[in-house]
Amino acid sequence: MTKNHPNLRKTVSTADLYSDPSPPPIQSSLTRNFTTVQRPRPNPFMQSRSGQQPAPSRHSIAGPFRSLLDTDNDDFNFRPTQPHKSPTPPPVPPKLKLPPVQRIPLRRECTKVDPAQYTKPFCDYLTNNPTVFHAIDAVAKDLEAHGYSKLSERDRWSLKKGGKYYVERNGSSLVAFAVGDGYEPGNGAAILAGHVDALTAKLKPIPKLRTRAGYMQLGVAPYAGALNNTWWDRDLGVGGRVLVKEEGKIVSKLVKLDWPIARIPTLAPHFGAAASGPFNKETQMVPIVGLDNSDITGSKDENWMPSLLGGAGAFTATQPERLVKAISKELGITDYSKIVNWELELFDIQPATVGGLEKEFIFAGRIDDKLCSWAAIQALINSTDSQASSSQIKIVGLFDDEEIGSLLRQGARGNFLPTVIERVVDSFADSNITSLISRSYANSFIVSSDVTHAVNPNFLNAYLENHSPRLNVGLSVSADSNGHMTTDAVSTAILQRCADNCGAKLQVFQIRNDVRSGGTVGPMLSAKTGIRAIDAGIPQLSMHSIRATTGALDPGLGVIAFQGFLDHFEHVDVEFKPS
Repeated sequence: MTKNHPNLRKTVSTADLYSDPSPPPIQSSLTRNFTTVQRPRPNPFMQSRSGQQPAPSRHSIAGPFRSLLDTDNDDFNFRPTQPHKSPTPPPVPPKLKLPPVQRIPLRRECTKVDPAQYTKPFCDYLTNNPTVFHAIDAVAKDLEAHGYSKLSERDRWSLKKGGKYYVERNGSSLVAFAVGDGYEPGNGAAILAGHVDALTAKLKPIPKLRTRAGYMQLGVAPYAGALNNTWWDRDLGVGGRVLVKEEGKIVSKLVKLDWPIARIPTLAPHFGAAASGPFNKETQMVPIVGLDNSDITGSKDENWMPSLLGGAGAFTATQPERLVKAISKELGITDYSKIVNWELELFDIQPATVGGLEKEFIFAGRIDDKLCSWAAIQALINSTDSQASSSQIKIVGLFDDEEIGSLLRQGARGNFLPTVIERVVDSFADSNITSLISRSYANSFIVSSDVTHAVNPNFLNAYLENHSPRLNVGLSVSADSNGHMTTDAVSTAILQRCADNCGAKLQVFQIRNDVRSGGTVGPMLSAKTGIRAIDAGIPQLSMHSIRATTGALDPGLGVIAFQGFLDHFEHVDVEFKPS
């Protein structure tokens, strides 16, 4: 699995760059020149196997005591000055001619796609959809524009072969699927699963606070790892969903106040230890949203009283008056009492943008994990333009609450994905639905697509050599020996075959032994259903920062790799089916 590719040889090892520099150097009379330099093993995931050439013969050249090298005969013109001559050279094993691997014919040739064409659309998606509710709504509109029909979990489903559908849950999770023209109950599904929530700070149920020193502040609570040090001194907007009473119905409306409203100010370093932290998120990271100096101008009663905007007992009476007016104005609401409730959060208003000397980066907020989610949806749309030659289901599941454990009903630990698959099977089955669902799970495969860590050049010692993904190269397979990831040899081989068929390159990431790995939706979905799975995502820098970095080509490279999986899994899986 880790066979060296001839095009990735290096003449100088970089192992010392990735090693932990903390231990003191060992005093010895032997220098590094007296030791055998370990030949670096290139990452096989970064090269497509289809174009691999036979590796040249390798020799351990024993030169003078100061020149012990392990090298390839076609990489160097190295000749030792005093070669060691063995009276009986070791026997050379005979060369075996291996039969060529029989490749299954592809359903269709992969179309060459320029990944750069996805850069601006992805940046626009990030900028225009700052909350999880906006993100899901934008995905739904994109799907509808490409022929997908909306279903409701409350209604009876009447599905057709060749049909394309999607269903939402809580307005923050979505499962989209397309049924192949040749689908039969019990056939498998090619599934891309990711999460669309991001670190943020959510408004508390009653976020109105007493004015302190003339500042109006907003009561917020951190979601996952938000309100970390990257949130200081950022221009923050407010957005989310608002429940409004209209003609006897409660409807959900999206709102986005995308100008600088809130800010969490730092304390200047001149104040010494007080400015150094650690800081209390409840009392020292409270955003300011306005000024009210009426207490010193004499224009306000000293007795603090809550407003009754919307009338006594109304939801808006418990909320900051200026915020209620701003939200109402944005939504065109004049009767404040019609606002039943809302779910709002803070977000960095700085737009996503390309950067770098040749614009090779994307700098943006909320990359984790709208990056893989957006790429998966684009791949599904591309792959399901025609379902004529498919006998499977193609599915993309975008889940909420991954950053806090996925335990809520809209999270991946819920029953959202399994019930969708079960209802699809039920729509086409005549009887024995339980057996058919079990067969469907056994014939299916999940690519758990969450972002992974790109290598940071300033902290190479935090990474493993050959397990350090780079930007603008391709999807990275994440492995973990302790089960935080679903990746194994079989799932890796399946995804590699799909990648080979579409010309995509794969990288690999694994955390060091002295650091605990993170986790994502793959293990929970695979364990719940028994579906084979792999964790593979797009690399990014500055994970869990309010503003992160990925490669400008990475959204497009993700689309290509994910589409390759959706297009080719059905045929690749035949190779792995027991006879």
